[in-house]
Amino acid sequence: MRTGEGFTGAMTQTMRVADAIGGVLSEIGLTQIFGVVGSGNFRVTNALLRGGAEFTAARHEMGAAAMADAYARVTGDVAAVSLHQGCGLTNAMTGIAEAAKCHTPVLVLAADTARGDVTSNFHIDQDAAVTAIGATAMRIHSADSAVADAARAYRVAQVERKTVVLSMPLDVQEERIAYPAARPATELSVPRPRVLPGDVDSLAGLLSEAARPLIVGGRGSRSASHEIRALAAQAGALLIASGGGRGVFEGDEWALDIMGGFATEGAAALVREADLVVAFGAALNTWTTRDGALTDGTRLVQIDDRAEAIGKHRLVDLGIVGDAGAVARATREALAARGQARTGYRTPQTAERVTASRYWKDQPLEEVDEPGFVDPAELTNEIDALAPMERTVVVDGGNVNCYPGAHLRVPDDDGFVLPLSFQAIGMGLASAIGAAVARPDRMTVLGVGDGSLLMAAAELETAARLGLGMLIVVYDDAAYGAEVHLFPDATPREQEIVRFPDVDIAAIARGYGCEGVVVRSMDDLEPVRAWIASDRARPMVVDAKISGRPSWMMASGHSPDQA
Repeated sequence: MRTGEGFTGAMTQTMRVADAIGGVLSEIGLTQIFGVVGSGNFRVTNALLRGGAEFTAARHEMGAAAMADAYARVTGDVAAVSLHQGCGLTNAMTGIAEAAKCHTPVLVLAADTARGDVTSNFHIDQDAAVTAIGATAMRIHSADSAVADAARAYRVAQVERKTVVLSMPLDVQEERIAYPAARPATELSVPRPRVLPGDVDSLAGLLSEAARPLIVGGRGSRSASHEIRALAAQAGALLIASGGGRGVFEGDEWALDIMGGFATEGAAALVREADLVVAFGAALNTWTTRDGALTDGTRLVQIDDRAEAIGKHRLVDLGIVGDAGAVARATREALAARGQARTGYRTPQTAERVTASRYWKDQPLEEVDEPGFVDPAELTNEIDALAPMERTVVVDGGNVNCYPGAHLRVPDDDGFVLPLSFQAIGMGLASAIGAAVARPDRMTVLGVGDGSLLMAAAELETAARLGLGMLIVVYDDAAYGAEVHLFPDATPREQEIVRFPDVDIAAIARGYGCEGVVVRSMDDLEPVRAWIASDRARPMVVDAKISGRPSWMMASGHSPDQA
């Protein structure tokens, strides 16, 4: 029933709180939701759809959370997850933890049991559970505060780059309120930390003294690529991306591809030889530094817009809290004012080494002859050559993640999703779906182990239902391969617990509505070539039976958690 003019100029009306929550979130910018709908989140989800949002139904709640995480990483926009109370939330917890650890702006709309209904089968302390995994717990406190609570949760996710779980008690959802209603300011700008002249002078001084400076770009550098490249040119620095920021410097002649466990040995050598490493928006964690082996003994500088990130993983010689682009621009100007355009690390000899060691596709391959099996490195190089460069590469965890994570090139910083901050396997397929929904103009290429794929196989139906032209490469060693190779002294009997019978994953994929092909030799890739040349109306699953030798990363002493 209409009751008069609201503060926005629209006529106010009486509606359920659930409908008002959906209305305000749609109004302030929420456009994409992933989820599994039950009784507790049915009304809110439909209210969002009426407001113009798009909804993607997942087959499992963890899949929904991983889809939203990947969508937000690729687009930079807040993505939502819609969940049932209690078990719906706990099913999604691993995906939520991954998003929280990556500071991904995700808003989880989780129904909750009615206030005081502690005997409900669905009852848990949702706030405590959410807090325990590092996400931000917020809730709809009352009917009167509902609209403001929902708007505030969205802005915390957007402005503070947090994964927020908004618990929505069932009894409050059913109450009726007038809408539009008062809410917090919704047009907020992201605050930028001020660049201090002393910090700029210190960084400029270190760059002036360095003979071989190197700049690392992480996820936090994505919006500052132009400014950082200009600073590197002024300082004579090489460029390289962390795993999270891979692609940020793609196309620059002085840029290596990726730092850390995924780096080629030539790239790793150039990092080790640097006498100054400056990290913009990169954590310098154990993955990026190979547990310190790439950076120990080198001067380290870290720039981040979050003070708590400075020195969290490695002690640094200089930490600067500030916006990456602003710091890079001010430092370049300071160097230019000194009349310094330095050669630094950018010598002709270094240029040859950068070109030779940038990509894995250019590195020599060890000959492997195992009839009935393909070499994963050779296979991945061939996939890299076949697939269009307008691609999004998504990597799952485990023994084989180095092959898609390192060998598949990316076009830019929108082209790589690495959902491994929680080190959970099984999220790659759902993450690839989220990335494909975010960038339908690109081919999404997923690299995943057989164990990881089978954990989440139900989402193959989601990919097929959505008609996503994804290429899913399954590195099938019929095992949890990392554990096989981490315990080489184990007896065959002991290894039985991580080995499995050969499974026709291609047939399983066809049962879900995908294309599927088993690859036991490189000649078996012909159907993949034909699919790539087609209209790609549904996903292609490549069940690649790979040799059982350790991955090059395992063989070189880098476990999968040091990628």
